[in-house]
Amino acid sequence: MWPLVRFTWVFTFQEEKKKQNPKPDSSLCKIETLSESHFFFLFNPQSVGRNSRKMVVSPKIAPSMLSSDFANLAAEAKRMVDLGADWLHMDIMKLSFVVIDLNDTEPFLVSYLLTSLLFHLQDGHFVPNLTIGAPVIESLRKHTSAYLDCHLMVTNPMDYVEQMGKAGASGFTFHVEVAKENWQELVSKIKSAGMRPGVALKPGTPVEEVYPLVEGETPVEMVLVMTVEPGFGGQKFMPNMMDKVRALRQKYPTLDIEVDGGLGPSTIEAAAAAGANCIVAGSSVFGAPESGKATLVISLLRTSVEKAQPTT
Repeated sequence: MWPLVRFTWVFTFQEEKKKQNPKPDSSLCKIETLSESHFFFLFNPQSVGRNSRKMVVSPKIAPSMLSSDFANLAAEAKRMVDLGADWLHMDIMKLSFVVIDLNDTEPFLVSYLLTSLLFHLQDGHFVPNLTIGAPVIESLRKHTSAYLDCHLMVTNPMDYVEQMGKAGASGFTFHVEVAKENWQELVSKIKSAGMRPGVALKPGTPVEEVYPLVEGETPVEMVLVMTVEPGFGGQKFMPNMMDKVRALRQKYPTLDIEVDGGLGPSTIEAAAAAGANCIVAGSSVFGAPESGKATLVISLLRTSVEKAQPTT
């Protein structure tokens, strides 16, 4: 009887949807191409029960505030949480960490860099942070209780631990490339400051370099695999980075694995299938023409992770 009852329920639900809206709104498809299965789940969110099975690691959707309206950061944060976000991803960057070849870079990225240089010059010196820093985190914390997933693209992360902890950061993810000598001390300091430690790696960094940090006496609790070069939003997803995600998931089944860069409806299946469960999405969410479409994108990202996760 169960298959028959289930079939009848889906049929009735679909018929009711047809009465309410004979032609489904396809404007979301203008953002990115959706697969047939994604289209079904987007317009039938009730077809997947979020708590219907116990997953090894839970999905965490983290809109990147780098893509938000900086003039309305508090309102944007609230909007994302209201739309279903689990975390808010905060990028903290220092100019010396972001190195690009101007001869081999998208024009809009060059423009963005030059604008940042001009805006952040002060008495002939560069100020420490190009985007969101501790003062912004502290101000934002007054307006939201959301998990603030802070990704520090800085050359000396140890200098930022105390101020980020006091500001209200929830997670502190540093780059392995700049912490090879003192990562154990750094992780301990992050935990002592009340934050969750994570480690990130650039596209050119071998995944093996983070293994000691996951297996250490005081281990990191998340690994962030960059799927674009760090520093700028709107870049194209690098599918070859999924080999790193697969290697991490096979080696550490219960580890939180985050991916950041170019994630959206057309790339989420590859990331989820590889084993990523923490999804940073910027342009695909904030670029949605309406809040309703952003909600559907967030739901799609979550559903893709849930479908790909093994159960216990």
